[in-house]
Amino acid sequence: MSKGLSYSIKRAFRLREEMSIGFYLTDFWFRKIMRQNSAVKWAIHHTSTIHCPWRLTVGKGVYPGDSPGVYINASNGIKIGDYTNIGPNVGLISANHDFVNNDVHSIADAIEIGKHCWFGMGAIVLPGVKLGDFTIVGAGAIVTKSFTEGYCVIAGNPAAVIKQLNRTECEAFALSKK
Repeated sequence: MSKGLSYSIKRAFRLREEMSIGFYLTDFWFRKIMRQNSAVKWAIHHTSTIHCPWRLTVGKGVYPGDSPGVYINASNGIKIGDYTNIGPNVGLISANHDFVNNDVHSIADAIEIGKHCWFGMGAIVLPGVKLGDFTIVGAGAIVTKSFTEGYCVIAGNPAAVIKQLNRTECEAFALSKK
C-alpha cells in the first residue's frame, strides 16, 4: 500500500497517523467480531484489557490501552489529563477487592492523573492515587500514594520522587501543544 493511500484511508476514517492500518484491522477483529473489550469506544491493542470504560475520562491526545498488555480497572473511576502516555503492561487499578469477600470490590476514590504524564513499562497505580501534571512514572514503579504537586519523576516500590522537573520548561512545552 502506498504512503499516499494509507494516509488517505487514515484521514477518511479519522485514524491516528502514527498507528498502522494493521493495528486498526486487528482492533476491529478483536473488539467488533470477537467482542473482546467491546464496550471500549476507541481502538486498543488486542492484549490490553479495560474494565468499566464508561468510568474512564480521558483528555486530548490520550489513548489508554493502545500499548500492549495494559490493564485498566476503572470501577471507581479514572481521570486522565491531556497528552498523557501509557506504556506497555501498565496497570491502572481504581478498585481493590474486599478483604473478607473477594467477590466484592471495595469503594475507593478515583485515580486522577494530570496532563502530560508518562507511565513507563510495567508501572502500577493503585486506588485513590492523584498525580499532578508532568509526573513521569518510572518502569516497574508501584504508586501507592499521591504526588499532586507533579513536575517530577517517581520510581520504585513504593514509588518516591527521584528527580524534580524544571517547571518553566514543562509549562513552555505545554503551551507549544495548544
